[in-house]
Amino acid sequence: MNTHTHAHAPVHALHTDVLIVGAGPTGLALAIDLARRGIDAVVVERAASLFPGSRGKGLQPRTLEVLDDLGVHDAVRAAGASYPVGVIWQDGVRTGEHRMFDAAVPAEGAPYAEPWMVPQWRTQEILAARLAELGGEIAFGRELAGIEQDPEGVTATFVSGPPVRARYAVAADGGRSTVRRALGIGMTGETVDPSPMLVADVRIEGLDRDHMHVFPPTEGGGYLAIWPLAATEEFQVVAGFPEGTEPDLSLDGIRKVIGARSHLAPGDVTQVRWASDFRPRAAMADRFRDGRVFLAGDSAHVHSPAGGQGLNTSVQDAYNLGWKLAAVLSGEARASLLDTYEEERLPVAAEMLGLSTRIHRGEARRGEATRQLGIGYRASALAVETRDGLAEEALQAGDRAPDGVRGGLRLFDEFRGTHWTLLTVGAGSDVPGLPDPSAFPGLAEVRTVRIPSYEAYGDGVFLIRPDGYVGWAGTTAEGLASYAAGIAG
Repeated sequence: MNTHTHAHAPVHALHTDVLIVGAGPTGLALAIDLARRGIDAVVVERAASLFPGSRGKGLQPRTLEVLDDLGVHDAVRAAGASYPVGVIWQDGVRTGEHRMFDAAVPAEGAPYAEPWMVPQWRTQEILAARLAELGGEIAFGRELAGIEQDPEGVTATFVSGPPVRARYAVAADGGRSTVRRALGIGMTGETVDPSPMLVADVRIEGLDRDHMHVFPPTEGGGYLAIWPLAATEEFQVVAGFPEGTEPDLSLDGIRKVIGARSHLAPGDVTQVRWASDFRPRAAMADRFRDGRVFLAGDSAHVHSPAGGQGLNTSVQDAYNLGWKLAAVLSGEARASLLDTYEEERLPVAAEMLGLSTRIHRGEARRGEATRQLGIGYRASALAVETRDGLAEEALQAGDRAPDGVRGGLRLFDEFRGTHWTLLTVGAGSDVPGLPDPSAFPGLAEVRTVRIPSYEAYGDGVFLIRPDGYVGWAGTTAEGLASYAAGIAG
């Protein structure tokens, strides 16, 4: 595949602003974010339909905040449930309990404290429905054959159907990304566990749906865990096998595993909806961008499923990239804004990758870090903190902006949408010379919000980015206009 020719797009090519390759959670979240900003995007998917399995089933609190902003939170809540307490079984007898995640301490600044379990296929259905609501669609059966780019754009060709010409392209096509390979971007990583895992969605009779069921390894076999998938009739089965084994993914094969490792009879398994042979690995792309093409989601980083970080990190890649692409494509921001995507997301992906691996190996717990509320971008070029003497734990530019209700306003309600928010807190609400939002030509839309004192912020002036992070912070507004001018196109 040629990735750097300067050929012009074929006359019969379909033209768009952004080509998104892959209709998984990453591609769909990005398409939604672009659609609500009025950016034309084409989503192509090699498969004939959306992914049918439950694989990435845990939505972390920060991802729930993102989904709230994208307009699908209510649907996601209705389609899932909290993680149930696990029951540990031995020879058909309950011998203990197991909790998947450490308990979270509720906090005003974080409305969603606990992970929410929704099978991945259902999350994707919800995202696809939201995209359709916004006028977008998915082109299925579109397998990428080649991708070329020149100074003005990207041309993609397909095994069947017309080429697509776009100003930018995003690879959201998974761990075996065709786009990444075409670009020649390497993946650096390791096998987290050489032992294969069977992951399947099945129907089982005679097993309660109020608990997760854990069957520790016996002399004759590996571990087995079974989760009820809320709002469905299925369970997710996860079973480990010795290195070198090829798990049997058929109904008969899965019946044998469950019959051998639990008190259930093989015949209690009545149906297999989806099954996968999975090898846990941890790998990250050497870079997240090549010219006008960006890598997001599993195409950029592949996680062990143990930490519940893969899908969540991927959706947040899309959330970070969407507003930046829209700002550049609309002419409001200079193209250099796109440099901050890799700058911000690559270190986060590396951190989450390490966390997933440590959890898989039993070296870390599923605690506060897995909720992803503490992820921030303090080192980013977009984070400008003008106040002196702040404690490390104090809210600073680059941090996630907390929720809260003050002066009759809920902050997340004020932040929700495609705009920036100029938030003044306490004494900051009376600072002289606070500029009118129209003074920021580089920012698509700025809304002004004033609240009385709120300890989560401290007094001051805060410019909140469209993705809910503090871009600029100060005691007064001095320097704020020049920050906005630095983004302007």
